[in-house]
Amino acid sequence: MQVEKNRVVRFHYTLTGEDGLEIESTRNGDPIAALYGKSRLITGLRNALEGKGEGDTFQVTVPPEDAYGERIEGLVRRVPKKHVRDGAKMRPGMIAVIGTQSGPRQATVLKAGMSVLDVDFNHPFAGRTLNFDVEIVEVREADEEEIAHGHVHGKGGHEH
Repeated sequence: MQVEKNRVVRFHYTLTGEDGLEIESTRNGDPIAALYGKSRLITGLRNALEGKGEGDTFQVTVPPEDAYGERIEGLVRRVPKKHVRDGAKMRPGMIAVIGTQSGPRQATVLKAGMSVLDVDFNHPFAGRTLNFDVEIVEVREADEEEIAHGHVHGKGGHEH
């Protein structure tokens, strides 16, 4: 069975950056489970999965435009700590939750001052070329409930 719309694909991956250093991996845990065509996989990885089958392994290099987009310098802002959950505890590299007019948003703390934080609202991987080493563990038909809910149920997926 091959990866296509409304099929569940479970896979392991190791993600490395342009420098070849490992960023993250699922290999020491459970594989990712995704409902193909409904999941929020980045475009480059989603396209590379299509048509593959159980047991397939492959590498794919995903440029920023098919991943998390280019960095936008205008998304770096200075924010008063009082607008940040646990603002007094924030240090560079931490993820802050900041109240905005459109609701809470996550941002990476770049610099922590006495009363303000310099934060970056870009995704941490924005502007980066990402390299995936993928092993497909399982491909199966999604059940009607998974299709209706738009996500995988059970191990590696959503638990109700």
